[in-house]
Amino acid sequence: MKKMLVALTNVDRFEADGEPTGLWLAEATEFVDAVTQAGYQVDYASPRGGVVPIDPRSMEDKFVKERDRALYESEDFATRALEQSMPAADVDPSAYVALYFAGGHGVMWDFPSCVDLQSAARAIYEAGGYVTSVCHGVAGLFNVDLSDGSRLIAGKTITGFTDKEELLSGKKGKVPFSNEEKAKQAGAAFKKALPFHEHVEVDGRLITGQNPQSGAAVARALLAQLS
Repeated sequence: MKKMLVALTNVDRFEADGEPTGLWLAEATEFVDAVTQAGYQVDYASPRGGVVPIDPRSMEDKFVKERDRALYESEDFATRALEQSMPAADVDPSAYVALYFAGGHGVMWDFPSCVDLQSAARAIYEAGGYVTSVCHGVAGLFNVDLSDGSRLIAGKTITGFTDKEELLSGKKGKVPFSNEEKAKQAGAAFKKALPFHEHVEVDGRLITGQNPQSGAAVARALLAQLS
């Protein structure tokens, strides 16, 4: 089995003031580029399906590498990821060896309440697959319960976008929750490196990255586990 599922947001605005947000582009493209080069196929799903917005800040030249832009401009990514993403309700978890929750602030409003993504994560993990995330994508993990009733991340070491990074990005007062606090409430140990430095935590078949600088590193860690 050589397929992975990438989960993306449908949310395009901050609730507080309507500022545009969405997927942070490189958090999807860097992961996808790495795993496809390794021979894996990728499908894209979102809570509602259909259009996936991109945070306009993530399109600035300082954040987008040449390979990110090439993937963004490809017909396949434009169609299957950004225009016609699969509704999470249509996902067949048995088709995938791994699920990757990409970030961007938008996910904070639709990942935690998406029971279909939670169900997919549980099924993939319990079948021996991997559940992974980067940055705000960690929000997709907070409410995933396993079949025995325990929380997926309880007792696990994870990382995600930190309170300090929210402060430095100017968004701390606009987000609905703190990733650090949510992780602790779910029983996880939340580890962090310096703001905006690549950092990944691997705890068995749970792999998490701290920030936009960590998407490719999550992919490398996952591929190492699968090799």
